[in-house]
Amino acid sequence: MTRQTRVLRYLWAMFLRLITAFSLLAAPLAADPVRYDLQPELSTVGFSYTLAGQRTNGRMPVASANIMLDLDRPERSQVTAIIDAAGADAGPWYADDAMRSAEVLDTRSHPQIRFESTSITGDLSGGTVEGLITIRGVTRPITLDARFYRQSGTERTDRSRLQIVLRGEISRQSFGAAGFGGLVGDKISLTILTRIRRAS
Repeated sequence: MTRQTRVLRYLWAMFLRLITAFSLLAAPLAADPVRYDLQPELSTVGFSYTLAGQRTNGRMPVASANIMLDLDRPERSQVTAIIDAAGADAGPWYADDAMRSAEVLDTRSHPQIRFESTSITGDLSGGTVEGLITIRGVTRPITLDARFYRQSGTERTDRSRLQIVLRGEISRQSFGAAGFGGLVGDKISLTILTRIRRAS
């Protein structure tokens, strides 16, 4: 092998190494999803239903949540949440006990409602969250429309504090919570407001 050939091979090998190095630098690194902490005092599950022919609003506190978000690749995100059904406010004072009773939510035996995501698609402008919700010990699939917002007072590129609005609908009968059917409609509309903060 001539000296010229050896030099050419050496230069070619160096060229390939440089190309590989630049490729690695240019390739985006897939960061792990980021943990966010729930701000429970600023989060609530709002719901509306028909009571004696009138649209009525209520709410339940969000007790806790485990939130891992990848805001650039939402499909890598995962959310579980516990809702305090026993602490629910059904709107009119006389509806609280009825909603918590064994005929509806049966909060004595099932004080909590659990949600766990199975699929998150879309982007920050709007997405879909599919998951499993457990009410009265009965688990059913649910689909929620999702919108992400920065919390008030944060900069445009600041993702440390977020507000998530989820909307969906459930059937009382599908969870065995069909009590007082003559007064209360079957469909329950959900508007879930969750405020979260990036974990330190």
